[in-house]
Amino acid sequence: MSISKTNRLSLVEQVVSQIESLIESGEWEIGNQIPPEMDLIQQFDVSRNTLREAVRSLVYAGLLVTKQGKGTFVKSSSALGAAFQRRVQQSSLLETLEVRHALEREGAQLAALRRNQGDIERLRLHITACSNAAKAKDIKAYEEADIQLHKSIMGSSHNDLLIDLYEHMEDSLHDSIHQIVEMSSDANLHLNIHCNLVDAIIEQDVDRAIETVNEYIAQFKKSLE
Repeated sequence: MSISKTNRLSLVEQVVSQIESLIESGEWEIGNQIPPEMDLIQQFDVSRNTLREAVRSLVYAGLLVTKQGKGTFVKSSSALGAAFQRRVQQSSLLETLEVRHALEREGAQLAALRRNQGDIERLRLHITACSNAAKAKDIKAYEEADIQLHKSIMGSSHNDLLIDLYEHMEDSLHDSIHQIVEMSSDANLHLNIHCNLVDAIIEQDVDRAIETVNEYIAQFKKSLE
């Protein structure tokens, strides 16, 4: 992947563009460590200083993160996503819930219209995991299963932009679900609402899917009062 030095873009900009392409294509996956510096110098055919400047630029943009003593890792799939993540992290729980409401209401509606057999199987898998965790009173397992369920619902919308936006909220989603579960006085109510939502999507009952999202967000807001 040698970079042409006659391109009007600077070498640093070209390296940045190449790395962004590797991340966006999924070749460099979020959470994975990037290849060693010498490998990248050879791959891009640039100097150490050029590579380091490009990496610093991507760290600043939020696509990469450097962990002391460990190396540099992929943090986000796009600069827009990284900026959105930073903004969400600065938001209050109520603001996060309101944005979740907008995204999840649309996601549930589209999922009820577009879900396929594969989606149905994933939804049943995750709602079963939620139920099993609730029965075992395993809060951590329940939170993780709940997050995977919500992501599966969004995936069932088959709207890539909506899915990407929701994916960039994952850290705040973890925080909000953790706080909501801790504050909930009735864990079974929380589970029953989610079971109802999954049933509505599987049965392609658009109105019930929307109403159920409205109901559980209203319950969450009430718990904040």
